[in-house]
Parts: sequence; C-alpha cells; structure tokens
Amino acid sequence: QVPDPGEQWLPKILEDKSKQDLADALANPDLLASLAHSSSTAHPSIASSQEPLQAALKENIALASHLNELEARLTHLRSSTQAQLLSAHALERQWRQKQSDMDRALAPFSPSSLYQRLSQGVQEQEMVCSALEESFLEGDGGTATEREVVEWVRRYREAKKVYYSRRERKERWDEGRVGGWR
Repeated sequence: QVPDPGEQWLPKILEDKSKQDLADALANPDLLASLAHSSSTAHPSIASSQEPLQAALKENIALASHLNELEARLTHLRSSTQAQLLSAHALERQWRQKQSDMDRALAPFSPSSLYQRLSQGVQEQEMVCSALEESFLEGDGGTATEREVVEWVRRYREAKKVYYSRRERKERWDEGRVGGWR
C-alpha cells in the first residue's frame, strides 16, 4: 500500500497555478472529483485504494454481460418452448378430432349397436315370415299351381332359415356366448 500523502499534496498539474485558479478549482466540485480520480492526476494511494473497487466493478461488468447472454438465451428458449407448447396443443386438438371421427366411424360396429341391429334383424325377419304366411293363407281365392306352391315354399324356407339363424345368434348373445365384447 502507498501511504497517504497528507494535506499538503497537490496534483502536479495544479502546482504552478495561482491562488485564484486554485480557488476556482475548489469551487467546482466536478473539477475536484475529476482531478482526484483521474489516473493522470490522482495520487498513487488513491489508485491503490480503488484497485479492489475496480476489480469488483470489472467482475460486476463481466457478470452483467453474462446475465445479458443468459437472458437472450432464456428468451430464445422461452419462445421455442412456447412454439412447441402451441404445437402440442394443436396436435392434441387434432387427436381429439380424429378420435371423435374414429368413434363416429366405428359406432355402427360397437357391441351395443351390433346387438341392436341383430334384434331389429330378428324382428324384421319374423315379420317377413309372418307376411309370407299371411299371403299364402289369404291368397287370391283361386288355387295355386304346383310351381307357385314350390316357389312359395322355397322362399318361406329361406326366410325361416334366416329367422332361425338370427334368433339363435341373439339367444347366444343374451346368454353371453359371444366372445370378446363383454
């Protein structure tokens, strides 16, 4: 450490100045501060006492510039994350839309829908068979030819086969003998 010069010390630049110039310098606080802290006019003890302050100042400047770099990086990462989040939300909405489209497309093949269609098919086929029976019994009053009778019997048998097949499937379903859906 450099010792304090005492009260008699003047910067070299002021040693040859008049008393009036020195009084003017004392009256101007900005001029005094610049003379006291300028590297060319300050006493070496002031410079040595300010070295830790200068080091801390340089460290603060370095930390501030590092923080500015981190801030820029963080801003970039935030905007990137925001874009990815928006993209993820858009993909979620698309997935929900596609899932609802898929559910609508597969609705006719759901177990409840298939069971309902099977029940309706049994009822419709029973009505077809009943209508065939009624048409045979009512007739048009005349006798049917053998060919007409054979044709009616063939159609009636086919209709009854479909009816019994559907009824058997429905009974199996009711008993729980249809696999994979329950």
